[in-house]
Amino acid sequence: MTVSVVPSVSISSFLRQTRNARTFPITLIRCSSSKSSTMEEHPKRVVVCGGGVIGVCTAYFLAKRGAAVTLVEKSAVACAASGKAGGFLALDWCDSGALSSLARASFDLHRSLAQELDGPQSYGYRPLTTLGLSIAETESQATPSASVSKPSSVPNWVDGPVRSPKTIGTPDTTAQVHPQLFTRTLISKAVENYGAEVVIGKLESVEVEEGRVKSVALEGGRVIESDAVVLALGPWSCKLELLSSIFRVHGLKAHSIVLEPKNPDAITPHALFLTYHPSQRGKPLDPEVYPRPTGEVYLCGMSAEEEVPDDPEQIVGNPEAIKVLKRVAKTVSSQLGEGEAEVKAEQACFLPCTDDSVPVIGEVPGIRGCYVATGHSCWGILNGPATGAAMAELVLDGRASIVDLTVFSPARFVGRSRRGKV
Repeated sequence: MTVSVVPSVSISSFLRQTRNARTFPITLIRCSSSKSSTMEEHPKRVVVCGGGVIGVCTAYFLAKRGAAVTLVEKSAVACAASGKAGGFLALDWCDSGALSSLARASFDLHRSLAQELDGPQSYGYRPLTTLGLSIAETESQATPSASVSKPSSVPNWVDGPVRSPKTIGTPDTTAQVHPQLFTRTLISKAVENYGAEVVIGKLESVEVEEGRVKSVALEGGRVIESDAVVLALGPWSCKLELLSSIFRVHGLKAHSIVLEPKNPDAITPHALFLTYHPSQRGKPLDPEVYPRPTGEVYLCGMSAEEEVPDDPEQIVGNPEAIKVLKRVAKTVSSQLGEGEAEVKAEQACFLPCTDDSVPVIGEVPGIRGCYVATGHSCWGILNGPATGAAMAELVLDGRASIVDLTVFSPARFVGRSRRGKV
């Protein structure tokens, strides 16, 4: 059986390949896959729709447990938010809400996956210190950076006029991955080690017979028979009537830039969460800065709700938002300003958000064998592993033990309108 899959790319090869390239090379290859010897004689056939981190983690854990997995992706694995996210991980930042147990379980799973898959080398997993800082653009313009007194807790490369530094995460509680490399490493392992199949095609419909999933139909006429289907469509969940008739998922468009400074070795592993005061009057912004082991520095922010396009390849950043992020970079560090750092990417992606800000994870009401996992907003990379592991348990065992999925069930939307009224 031949499949399309993106080969795993290590940090070292990533650096070699991107040294003179403006974007990460996305190359599809054709390779053969065989079923794992540990699989049952008649494994459960599961189709996972969506090649982002949630779908890929689900496919990985299903295949590892012996399911016959087919991952269907319209464009390319990790082509949208899972390839353009920051990759920031936090143990306890979700403790005050419904995500607490999911986030804690997933943070621990990230750590064990990094050991299993050589995460530091394969996809840039590393613990890091996280700082909260306040910075004013006008102060940067008025005061030479050399004359600004900088707190000792702030790393040397952050030479802008920062104020009120606070350590908000330690290497025990915060970490990072390169999200595209993480997602593609997992799908490569699922194919190479556990016999998963990747199909590039557009989902047209889920075929149901007598209240149970029978198959999925793709654009062009291909039908894939299945015992279960997992819909991990991210912000494109709103495009599938089967889901949009039950709950709403809207897209939050977030912008980011990726810079490569001339002296990457001087950039220490400190994630920065900023309260940024622009020179124009208005409310402060909250951009984030993540140095990566690849030698790049990722900056994100400037988000707004927008209509999700049909094709992820159609997503482009707003020029004004990109301009603001470049100003943030220059204000934070002279090493990230124009002439001192090459702009490797100017991009945008859509984060999948629900009306109650809680992901939707569970079996679709009224359709046996049809499951959904979406709505993770900005915490998709963090919560991908635990979501995938829980979905694998739910599909194969009938219940999840790694985390209680009750609060995430799509059944919570049944009997009330989109506005939350009965």
